[in-house]
This record gives sequence, C-alpha cells and structure tokens, in this order.
Amino acid sequence: MTDMNILHEYRRWLSSDKVSEEMKAELLAIAENDEELRLRFASSLSFGTAGLRGTMAAGINNMNIHTVGRATQGLADYIAAQGGGTVVIAYDTRNNSELFAHTSAEVLAANGLSVYLFDGARPTPELSFAVRHFSCIAGINVTASHNPKEYNGYKAYWADGAQLAPEQAEAVASYMMDCDLFEGVRRMPLSEAKTKGLVTMIGAEVDEAYMAAVLEQMVDPSQIRSQRDMTVVYTPLHGAGYRLVPEVLRRAGLEKVLVVAEQENPNGDFPTVHYPNPEFPEAFTLAKTLADSHHCDLIIATDPDADRMGINIRVGKDYLGLTGNQVGCLLLDYIVTACRENGGIPADAYAVKSIVTTELASRICEANGVTMFDVLIGFKFIGEVIKKHEEAGYGTYLLGFEESYGYLKGTYARDKDAVVAALLVTEMAAYYRAKGMTLKDALDSLYIRYGNFGEAVSSIAMSGSDGKQRMAALMTALRDNPPTVFAGEAVRVIRDYQAGTITDLVSGRCEPTGLPSSDVLYYVTENTVLVIRPSGTEPKVKVYFMAKGETADEVKARLDACREAAKDLFVG
Repeated sequence: MTDMNILHEYRRWLSSDKVSEEMKAELLAIAENDEELRLRFASSLSFGTAGLRGTMAAGINNMNIHTVGRATQGLADYIAAQGGGTVVIAYDTRNNSELFAHTSAEVLAANGLSVYLFDGARPTPELSFAVRHFSCIAGINVTASHNPKEYNGYKAYWADGAQLAPEQAEAVASYMMDCDLFEGVRRMPLSEAKTKGLVTMIGAEVDEAYMAAVLEQMVDPSQIRSQRDMTVVYTPLHGAGYRLVPEVLRRAGLEKVLVVAEQENPNGDFPTVHYPNPEFPEAFTLAKTLADSHHCDLIIATDPDADRMGINIRVGKDYLGLTGNQVGCLLLDYIVTACRENGGIPADAYAVKSIVTTELASRICEANGVTMFDVLIGFKFIGEVIKKHEEAGYGTYLLGFEESYGYLKGTYARDKDAVVAALLVTEMAAYYRAKGMTLKDALDSLYIRYGNFGEAVSSIAMSGSDGKQRMAALMTALRDNPPTVFAGEAVRVIRDYQAGTITDLVSGRCEPTGLPSSDVLYYVTENTVLVIRPSGTEPKVKVYFMAKGETADEVKARLDACREAAKDLFVG
C-alpha cells in the first residue's frame, strides 16, 4: 500500500464499531510509529497452504479476531461452493487460541455450517484424525506450532485430513480477499449456535478413538511391556500434549513416565522457554535435570500443538539431542527390521520424506527393497502420497517424516503426530534395551551399515516491512547467477522447484521435477547438498546442508565447509 492507503486502513480500524476499545487503544499507541504502521497495514496477512501465521496484534497483517474471521468467511464461502458440509475445529494452548477457535465457529455457524468444536486444547494430529473420524468436509486448527509466544496461526484442512492443497488455498484466499474485513464477515454468538444445534462440543470420546488409533501403530506391543520398568521423562513444553502423550505411554505398558512439573500445565506465555521448540537444546534444560536425578536414559519433548517431537538420550554422564533426521532414520530402520523379522518386508512397502530430509533414509530404503518418495516441504505432501496409494489400492505405508521433527506411522491422520512418535520412540528404546543397546548404539549401527551422513540447518533473518521483498530478491539473485562451485566442489545438478526443472550441469540434460511448483533451490555436488527456500511461516530464508563421507569426521568437515561457503554465497 501507499502511505495514504496505510493511513486510510489505520483510520478505518479506529473508526469501526466492530473494533474493541482495547484494540483501538493499542492502535492509538502506535500513531507516530511509521515502521509499526507499515508492518501492520501495508499488506494483509496472506492465506497460503499453511493457512495464516503472524504475531497477535491489531492490523490487517496480524492475527486477531478480524483477520481470523475473514479467513473463516473465505473458507465458509469455499465450502459452500463445494456443496457444504460439517467442519471440526481444534486449538492449542497459545494465548487467544480458544478465542480464535470460537470466532471461527461463530462465523461458520452464521453461514449455516455445522461445527464440531473441541472443548479444550488438543494436539494438531487429533484434529486431522477428527476430520476423518467424523467424515467432515474440512477442519480448522488454531496454532502457531513451535513459534515464539507472540505468534498464533490458523491451519485449514480438507476432507482427507490433510492441509489444503495449493489450488484449494488459492481459492480460499480469493474468497477471503473479496470479503470486507468488518462488513463482509457473518457471525453468530456461540451460545446461539449451540442452542440451534449448529455447534456441537466434542472431547473425551474423540480422545479415546484417537488414542486407540495411535496405539494400533505399535510395531511390537510386547516390547514396552517387557521393559515396563524403563523410565521416560516427558515435557509438553506447556503445550497440548500434556494429557495424551503420558496416557498413551501408560496404556502401552510403561509404568514410569515422569512429566516435567514446571512445563506440564498449558501456558501460552511459555514461561520456562523462550522458544518452545524441541529442535532447540534449551527446551530440554529442565527435563535433563529431572532425568539425571532419576538416571533416565530417554527424554521426550513435544511442541505446543504436539505435532513435532524431539528426544535427548543419555550418553555417558551427559545427554545428547538427536536430530529429526536421526530419529526418523532410526524409526524407519526399526520398522523395516521388524517387518523382516516377522514375515518379511512387503513387496509394495514404501516410505515418504521431504526433499530437505536426509538421504540416509533413501539409502535404508534402497538396501531393503522399500520405495522412497521425495515430496515438497509440508506434511500435506506426505499425506497426498498416502492418499494416492489408498485410492490405487496398492502400497504398504511404513513411515513418513520430515527433518523438522515430524513423523507419522499409520493412515489414521494426514499430519505429523508427536503422540505416535513418542510411542514409537519409546517402543524402539525398549527393543534396543532388551538387546543391551542404547539408541546411541543403534544410531552408530546405522552409520556402519549404511554410511555416514550429516545434516545442518541455518536461517537468514528477513524481518521488517520489506522482509518479503528481500527474500524474493535473494531467490531471484540466485536464479540469475547460480553458484557453479560450493564448499570446494563443482555443482553438478541444480533443481529449481519453482521452474519445475532438474538441470544436470555435466551432461546438459534438463528434466522435470515431477512435483508442484515451490520456491526452492537445490544444489548438488559430489558429496554435499545445499537447499535454499523462504520460510512459509516466519520472516526468514532457510538454508539446509547435507553431506556424506567415509567417516563421521569427514562429514563434519564437509558440513563446516558448507556453512562457510554459504556465508560467502549470501554476502556475495
């Protein structure tokens, strides 16, 4: 927007009788802050395949009841165009998550749509499960996953239980942008919607069905029972996993589940962690203290909406955090091994991973006759592969996972599930414990059998009102002047997922990626991979490094070289 348009929209908020006095006071406090006005009013919070995500504040570029209401009106219009149906709504433990969920229910009800509304915070995968369980046309989940406390978000799901496909998200975004933020959104008070039977509250009965589906995913139910005295420390990081993760582990037969008391209760301020993300070592600080006092070998953490799971394992006197790539490969190998030990690996067995996930997983599949499918970043694409196989009536799905700590075994849901991941990791730890092995021993065995692989991720912050423009400029510059050498090795292949091309620089051949368009650049040398993409949920560009080598030290040296080369590449 021009400065005049920014001021016009700002004044419209101040004059609207739909805007609360509290929100108007918030806006008056920034009247002289040009940068803040630009951040809030220069553009609208965009609706994409990941839905909405932003900081909670007044303004068209923030998460608030008005932007959430407009997004829901857009979704309601899209659902109406598809013939209507029922929608299920869930939310996490973040500040305002319940408010935004109730706002969404009010908008859907005002549009004549029936709604199932959870009676409290639930894991994201339970929402995905509930869409399928109730045969709904769509679902809404209010969450910002692992973002800091200032953020919230809004994810939309379709009838298969997966997040909206790109073309669906575009259609919803179009309906949304055609809707006036204040005058175009229909709302019915929640109490009235309940009285009219348009909103039905759900809770414990869905929990039971969901947990039953999760428990069915155990590879060998006897493993945990045989090691029932094993102690596991768990922290929900103040999030939605606080009830169901411990309950599932106990129902599986584990007797000693210790929950970090300081992080057990839901709290949207996340008072014990700055960044409630199991990818970060700091998230395990309190859990390590508890685990050490009980001589525990396994710590599990889940993020606020319980779709991501991370672990720490005891190595000597300290604890080692395993990456999402390492945990995913351990789980994949465990599942494959169990298949081999119990009748053989199905001829149609397959697994799915994202393009930024370790190639060690591909090596495991290749060595065991399992087909590996690579998909774009976003668990909905893993869900699409599962859906296609179900429709074709062919394929035994073993596991889907992403490097960003997301895993799914089973087809009861179409999103990553920290609850089933916690169960499977516990079962796997019990399996190796019975053999006198730790998970570190199991990981070392992977590298011996399949080769040494390593991965790393970094980010380039692009905050500010011009963040999106700077991200786009960086990607354009890389496309206009692609690197020919990276980390001391010649670039052999360039995959441009936006253009949909794979270019072999050695032979000159060019072929399609076979995947939907996405703003991702992927460079391959003999021993390393560099992947660059703008984040879809945060103002930053994500940079992924992958390396292989004869030894762990060689892999580490190559990853260090990748980091240094990336600095030069982006400065240049």
